[in-house]
Amino acid sequence: MPGIASNRIAPPLYQPVARARPRSEAKRGRIIDAAMHHFAEHGYHAARVGDIASGLGIAKGSVFQHFGSKDGLFFEVYKRAVRSFPKYLDAPPQTRTGGFFAVLHYWLTRTEHLVREDWIPYRVGLLGNYGTDLNLRREINRFLITEDPYGTVAFVRFGLERRELRKDIDVEMIVSILDWTVERFQDALLTAELDPGLFRRQGELAEKKEARIQQFLSVLQRAIGAVPAAVSRRTR
Repeated sequence: MPGIASNRIAPPLYQPVARARPRSEAKRGRIIDAAMHHFAEHGYHAARVGDIASGLGIAKGSVFQHFGSKDGLFFEVYKRAVRSFPKYLDAPPQTRTGGFFAVLHYWLTRTEHLVREDWIPYRVGLLGNYGTDLNLRREINRFLITEDPYGTVAFVRFGLERRELRKDIDVEMIVSILDWTVERFQDALLTAELDPGLFRRQGELAEKKEARIQQFLSVLQRAIGAVPAAVSRRTR
């Protein structure tokens, strides 16, 4: 596996580090915990590895020994952050009974509650998605595709098994559409709350947010939702 921010032209910014021993693994975990808060507070570019090490009372070189570079450290922090998020099918059983779009509605309406419960992982997720350079972002995309931390593939198969999704669209395409659109829509719901100075209007009524969610789900359903049999017969 290549190092973070590596490509076929430029050399990797760091090389993979050998698997740590148990005692070293515990130290590694403490570094990730401290870095999680530091990145969330200061952002990716303003964060300083030296400050993280100083806060832990360890040498800066010790951090590089474990993670190779600032990019390598952030990548491990990002992975821990997104792995802490619930998967689509972690929705309550009664919600899953309502089907694919009911599950989507559940998570979209709970977006703000999840952030209020612990905003730090979400902030790190935003930084990984929008606040890092292209090379590091490529490694993040590779991780999201190979590990599927949100369980999107299983969720799409759930919708197909319930015959709620179109079968004429490739599964990977539906997964990509969900990843692109749901993530961006959740970000739009939360940006004003996380960065209130970004918009002139402060917050909005719950009824208006629910209307936006319903509109988003309606657009998504028209794009990937299965066509009812009666409608399909009329269009032949």
